Amino acid sequence: MEWTEVNIYTTTEGIELLCSKLGDIGIKGFSIKDAEDFKEFLENKNGQWDYIDDDLMGLSECETCITVYIPTNGQGAEMLIAIKSMLAEMKAADTEGVYGRLEAEMSNIREEDWANNWKQYFKPFKVGEKLVIKPSWEEYDNSDGRIILEIDPASSFGTGKHHTTRLCLEVLEKYLNKGDKLLDMGCGSGILSIGAMLLGADSAVAVDIEENAAATAKENALKNNIPADKYRTYFGNILTDEKLADEIDDKYDIIAANIVADVLIAMKDSFRRYLRSGGILIVSGIIEERMNEVIDVLISAGFKDPEPEVREGWAAVKFNV
Repeated sequence: MEWTEVNIYTTTEGIELLCSKLGDIGIKGFSIKDAEDFKEFLENKNGQWDYIDDDLMGLSECETCITVYIPTNGQGAEMLIAIKSMLAEMKAADTEGVYGRLEAEMSNIREEDWANNWKQYFKPFKVGEKLVIKPSWEEYDNSDGRIILEIDPASSFGTGKHHTTRLCLEVLEKYLNKGDKLLDMGCGSGILSIGAMLLGADSAVAVDIEENAAATAKENALKNNIPADKYRTYFGNILTDEKLADEIDDKYDIIAANIVADVLIAMKDSFRRYLRSGGILIVSGIIEERMNEVIDVLISAGFKDPEPEVREGWAAVKFNV
């Protein structure tokens, strides 16, 4: 397997939080370069060190950086998009710049080249009993009569390849009723809400913190012949933007949120606000190690009857309210 190096720039104060958030995305291994850490070593080194290479001495002036390696394929594309979305969220909350520039850069490769190269790994595939996910640039002979969901993720999370997305779509297929009204939180490419519309939902509202994601979701909805008056997209953070929170205010039959554990926990009261009595909440994007934590928090917020689905270290959970 080929790997791509991604360097994430922050400050000493941002290291612990970033490492935790990278773990939530599913990235377990990384290396850290931090000037403050190296300066501390220089001040406290013992007598066993009588020579330090000049290259290492340069660490005393380096910009703090966390380096990760992601596979050069469709899974890696999802990871990179998730990393950038996470950084955008951190940057929006870091109004005083404590965590530095919070930018991700790939080593020795142009991002636009890499973004196109991974498409060779994204082929049509079946999800659940009814759907087939088809990238917009591929042909598909629909001899089995499935519902075709055409998607172009562009720069947004959501090809359907990631386990969390597939789990959400399978749960939606199982519990969605014809005519349901759905709220898609952290919509990415719009794949969940578009899938819900194709499965029989009457309308959907899709929200993402990234403006590009909201635009991509709208374009993908049009590709799937979903009426514009039935599919609305918004961008922003409902936890900090009261105007946006009020704009999407309604009582939905289903809320789907494929994000990360910390954001799902922070949004527990919003889920209660927007979900009608008797409605269904589907949360995903959760690493298995944090599944019980998320379940406990949502139960304490008034949700009940959790039904977890786990696949290769990732979890989705369906709740009633």
